[in-house]
Amino acid sequence: MYTIIDIETTGGQYNEEGITEIAIYKFDGHEVVDQFISLVNPEKPIQPFVVKLTGINSAMLRSAPKFYEVAKRIIEITEGSIVVAHNASFDYRILQMEFRRLGFDFKKPTLCTVELAKKIIPDLPSYSLGKLVRSLGIPMADRHRASGDAMATVKLFKMLLAKDLTKEIVKSYIKTEIKAGLSPKLLDILEKLPSKTGIYYIHNENGDLIYIGKSKNIKKRVNQHFTGVNSKSKKIQRDVYTVTCEETGSELIALLKESEEIKINKPIYNRAQRKSIFNFAMYSHINKEGYLAITIEKADGRKKEITSFVSLQEGKNFLFKLTSENQLCQKINGLYETKSACFQYKIKECNGACIQLESPETYNTRAEDCIHYLQFDNNNMVVVDKGRGIEERSAVLIENGVYKGYCFFDLNYQITNVEILKNIIIPMQNNRDTTSIIKNHIRKNRVMRILKF
Repeated sequence: MYTIIDIETTGGQYNEEGITEIAIYKFDGHEVVDQFISLVNPEKPIQPFVVKLTGINSAMLRSAPKFYEVAKRIIEITEGSIVVAHNASFDYRILQMEFRRLGFDFKKPTLCTVELAKKIIPDLPSYSLGKLVRSLGIPMADRHRASGDAMATVKLFKMLLAKDLTKEIVKSYIKTEIKAGLSPKLLDILEKLPSKTGIYYIHNENGDLIYIGKSKNIKKRVNQHFTGVNSKSKKIQRDVYTVTCEETGSELIALLKESEEIKINKPIYNRAQRKSIFNFAMYSHINKEGYLAITIEKADGRKKEITSFVSLQEGKNFLFKLTSENQLCQKINGLYETKSACFQYKIKECNGACIQLESPETYNTRAEDCIHYLQFDNNNMVVVDKGRGIEERSAVLIENGVYKGYCFFDLNYQITNVEILKNIIIPMQNNRDTTSIIKNHIRKNRVMRILKF
């Protein structure tokens, strides 16, 4: 659990400032689950430049509660959590100073979104909150007011969590949990998990990742691990300390993240998934009559594939859908047994290529167009699908036929503005698996839309 904090102060000399406003959002890694926002009477004058910056003046604070009146609520909402702030050393110092005045020692682990952003999104021109969220296309309201700045920090932190492929942020949280006490029981772990689409991470008592998985129902899938009787399930049941998860909304992004993060983190119980699971591929060749034909074969890295499949049967099924099913094609004996076929993908009709009624030149031109479409050759597109919430969408970027990464966005200009898109995209490795995952998903599932650019 995290508490994202922003504090406005009176200004003045170091360690003599007073709090004028505080906003705290309790964030479970997916959504805000609690909040506390209040003006605070600092019992001291506010510097004129601060009044101009925040719009908060002494008249507004006369009837506001003093710090000792809100201190209990601050302790309650931050209990058992990591304090997160933009320039965390400032906000944390101010809180500690106010609590010291009350004779209370306020100690919490902290994370700074300035430091995290510099590490996870390097080379940006500025890391001030306003300029940073603007460069990332994050909407922001009430700048220089505690609630507006804290909510912008929540959205920024959520983006940083998604971009943190090595899960360093989550691991730091797990280690904090471990220091706090004993491992919860399996039922307690399940109780906290959502029944939503996303990635789940199983950790041992040292906070290390031992398994990464994806599911359209995280709680149901983890429960299968906890009740399974096979060797891997029993090992997971023995070693699990806690489970964290990341909602994606999009099944495609869950598939891509699972593939990438297994290769990066190498969990001990994901050994089989470290290698490619797409062992069969579709290839094209010119047959003896001069027509472009296709075959499904064992994957061969030396040849350029059209698309790939987990199994031979999956490839055959797709091949059947690509081929014409009219009477002309039915006349060719052993068409599917020889695994050779004429293309029907986006052609809509057969002009008799199977029995040489259509010339190879005319047919091959149409067939090559289909191959380029299936291969993503030179395609520039954004695959838009569901996000983690009602207002949010997800996007997968393919540039010049190469998978670049994914992101989540709230506003259309974030994906139509190339500079903003490059900043919010979570860069991922383009390899045979990721390309196959995208091709397979688009082939089998409906996405919300595909933007060409």
